[in-house]
Amino acid sequence: MRPHKKTGSREKIYIYGKHALTEVLTTAPKVVRKVFLSPDVRDRALRDLLAKHSVTVAPLAQGRGAELVGRDAVHQGVIASMNPSALLLPLSDFLAKLDMGKKPAIVLLGEVQDPHNVGAIIRSAAAFGLSGVLIPERHTAGITGTVVKTSAGMAFRIPLVSIGNVNATVVELKKKGFWIYGLAMDGTTALGSEAFDAPAAFIVGNEGAGIREKTLGACDVTLSIPMHARTESLNAAVSAAVVFYEWSKKHPEAL
Repeated sequence: MRPHKKTGSREKIYIYGKHALTEVLTTAPKVVRKVFLSPDVRDRALRDLLAKHSVTVAPLAQGRGAELVGRDAVHQGVIASMNPSALLLPLSDFLAKLDMGKKPAIVLLGEVQDPHNVGAIIRSAAAFGLSGVLIPERHTAGITGTVVKTSAGMAFRIPLVSIGNVNATVVELKKKGFWIYGLAMDGTTALGSEAFDAPAAFIVGNEGAGIREKTLGACDVTLSIPMHARTESLNAAVSAAVVFYEWSKKHPEAL
């Protein structure tokens, strides 16, 4: 998968190879904009998927493709451009389908600005059984090529939810029955001591400043990760992964 900047504010992502395109068409076909196929690609199942989802197909000339995905990429005559923003769901739709009886966990990104961190958090959330990743429209890295690539494909496997104001979202989540956890270096509750016996919403803050003071004040619990004295802090994405893992230990049914 290769991100590619284009003129304007939107970004294209190019994915390539038969397996990669088949996976996207199976799990998230709406994100595919256009597919370039070499005339000698005879994969009937792939062509059937393209027809099923009415994807625009254009011919890929012999020897072309390097300008899109790089000279070292083995694209097998299959290259697709994608619209990553199409992965995002409205919060109301996401919450309406969530089974609160299963005590789910979600993560809310509070001004996480490094796209590599956003992608890594998405990957960890999927790996440890969380039900969704809430992404603010402002002050947080959006769904870009780098985010999708860093997520190792998990951006197609876990719901990504678009939200507006973080504090307003916290209020809505509380009404829904979520217990709000803020990940904070000086949190008052050590991670290993929390039972996680209610639906959980984990807030991961900005890489440098952490969670905004007003948002932190709205949390039901602030979580800290015990660590050796020689280490002052962990990367935002690493901290999130540690917390998600600890939650999953209390909820093995989510794995």
